Amino acid sequence: MRKAAVTGHPVKHSRSPIIHGYWLETYGIEGEYGLVDVPPHEALTFFKSLPEHQLVGCNVTIPNKEIALEAADIVDDAAREIGAVNTLWIDETGKLQGSNTDAVGFLGNLDQAAPGWDTRKAKAVVLGAGGAARAILWALKQRNYQEIVLINRTLEKAEALQHHFGKPIRTSVWETRSEELENCDLLVNTTALGMTGQRPLDLDLDRLLSTAVVTDIVYTPLMTDLLAAAKARGNQVVDGLGMLLHQAVPGFEKWFGIHPVVTSELRSLILKDMDQ
Repeated sequence: MRKAAVTGHPVKHSRSPIIHGYWLETYGIEGEYGLVDVPPHEALTFFKSLPEHQLVGCNVTIPNKEIALEAADIVDDAAREIGAVNTLWIDETGKLQGSNTDAVGFLGNLDQAAPGWDTRKAKAVVLGAGGAARAILWALKQRNYQEIVLINRTLEKAEALQHHFGKPIRTSVWETRSEELENCDLLVNTTALGMTGQRPLDLDLDRLLSTAVVTDIVYTPLMTDLLAAAKARGNQVVDGLGMLLHQAVPGFEKWFGIHPVVTSELRSLILKDMDQ
């Protein structure tokens, strides 16, 4: 029986076991997916000895993603550029492979929920410069956006990412965030602003194209104030739950040999868990 798990510290609230458990049952696979709490000081040793823990691989959540990058023998371009690993697996040669699937999750969510969202590819505006923003900037570069405007409350953090990723990314100060929505085709909020328990995101959408797609990587609440305001003015909106579901796809395929599909049934299962 092949076994995988989500690892982090803390990890007990992760919904990954629900996602992978659903796929294991759906495809009739004899496998297991569990939870393993791994404190940072134990993470490097743990990742380098996955077979000793009867694991063929694992997901990695905070605060161990950078440690997983260090632990992996081989990492893909996404992990290297984003600077973090969230998926590990043992390959057929016994090497520890690492990937970052957050970009895949972001793109997969938009591709499924808003087909054609990247047709024009003229201008994207990304709010926030944390770890999630790194994955999204890398993803948008893969889709060949002509202009990506990165806006963060601390300009220096945005400038550091601009320097790291290069063109076509440019930065803008937080005070001009509403003005930068002029001619924007895609608006992405990667900040915690608007999340349950956080301060609201203050943003004027008047300059946003009516054809623009608006997405928020937050999924608690599912319909953030940003998405609600955008939807009210006629914009297509995409919530952040799909990113969580789609980022899980590559790992499941590596561990269990089947490329799973993100279905409405799976989404409903997670929503039901969120309501409990």
